[in-house]
Amino acid sequence: MDLGLAEDHFSRPMGSFVASDIEQLKLAIEECKKLILELPEHSERQKDTVVKLIHLRLKLQELKDPEEDEPNLRILLEHRFSKEKSKSVKQTCDKCSTIIWGLIQTWYTCTGCYYRCHSKCMNMITKPCVRSKVSHQSEYELSICPEIGLDRQDYRCAECRTPISLRGVPSEARQCDYTGQYYCMTCHWNDTAIVPARVIHNWEFEPRKVCRSSMRYLALMISRPVLKLKEINPLLFNFVEELVEIRKLRQDILLMKPYFITCKEAMEARLLLQLQDRQHFVENDDMYSLQDLIDISSGRLSCSLTEIHTTFAKHIKLDCERCQAKGFVCELCKEGDILFPFDSHTSVCHECSAVFHRDCYYDNSTTCPRCARMTERKQDDDVKDA
Repeated sequence: MDLGLAEDHFSRPMGSFVASDIEQLKLAIEECKKLILELPEHSERQKDTVVKLIHLRLKLQELKDPEEDEPNLRILLEHRFSKEKSKSVKQTCDKCSTIIWGLIQTWYTCTGCYYRCHSKCMNMITKPCVRSKVSHQSEYELSICPEIGLDRQDYRCAECRTPISLRGVPSEARQCDYTGQYYCMTCHWNDTAIVPARVIHNWEFEPRKVCRSSMRYLALMISRPVLKLKEINPLLFNFVEELVEIRKLRQDILLMKPYFITCKEAMEARLLLQLQDRQHFVENDDMYSLQDLIDISSGRLSCSLTEIHTTFAKHIKLDCERCQAKGFVCELCKEGDILFPFDSHTSVCHECSAVFHRDCYYDNSTTCPRCARMTERKQDDDVKDA
């Protein structure tokens, strides 16, 4: 058969070969592959034949998936698919696991979970959008690789129910370290991710193999503060010094917050916005995101948070007269500089929030002077009312 190696199959071919016929294209591709094997290796003719084989395959794909007027937005199983305009970026379809040829194929990306697929594969999608799970159920699996066994899965993929086995017949069974379940090669591409359970229980950050849906879920959850370490694994603070340091910095920042929300200069300078990427740091001191723990392990969070802490303390103690005026004098020794609750050498009364030198407060066996004063005043008021 004449392969028409001098022809351009992106235009209508001339001669004995009619490229518009899909069966003839398939036959031409097979003949072309045989010819490549027969020709001298690295010869110019072999190289030209390889190029022509690529053209033939692209033409065949174009005929199988013709360009249509596809809608720009499609909603399916809570996915919000947006039509992609990029023609040059090489992607892989999450449904069929084949390459997306952006030059000749229409493809979509979910704006929620970044699921990518051919237009022709959309009607075969069975997995709902992972972002909906994040919105409705923002929590992690906190058991390390909770395997139930392939037999409990009926030797089928946990997601698409394709028959699988550990021997690879008919399809290889791949375990997801996050869910503990087994998946087929279409649903598990051997992607890796840091698994929250291993971080919390073992302080281990080595990426593990996870299925596609787990990879997307972990990527969407990574910045969400859903881990309450002191309840999940309080002993972690005994073994990881960096966690203790970060907890102290966060506690100090919470003590600084009331100064800023009542200070005009601080509000104008938008000081608290320095923590806008970790909003939970100005709301509580016990919730962590997985990204927080990753940054603590690398030392990145300690550096950035210490710098912010220094900036905040400088505003309150040196730069702003209004904030300075809200400081305390130790009523037990009545000596020393103005004290603030976030100072390292101070103690705070849990009842009235008065601030004292740490040595004075712990050495003095009497009650807090401010609390005693407030109690006496309340008793006087009660007597007057009587």
